[in-house]
Amino acid sequence: MRLKIALVTALMLAPTLGAAMGCNHSKQKQAMSCAEGTAYDTTTQSCLPIST
Repeated sequence: MRLKIALVTALMLAPTLGAAMGCNHSKQKQAMSCAEGTAYDTTTQSCLPIST
């Protein structure tokens, strides 16, 4: 009986755990936006003033 309960519980939790493991929000990158007159520099990973 305990085995059946454990199997049913595992089957009920499987979709939830699978969805959580498939989540990749931490791997997505946010688009960087800089103030007017500045541009994003990938080397320093910051906004720098645009020199003319």
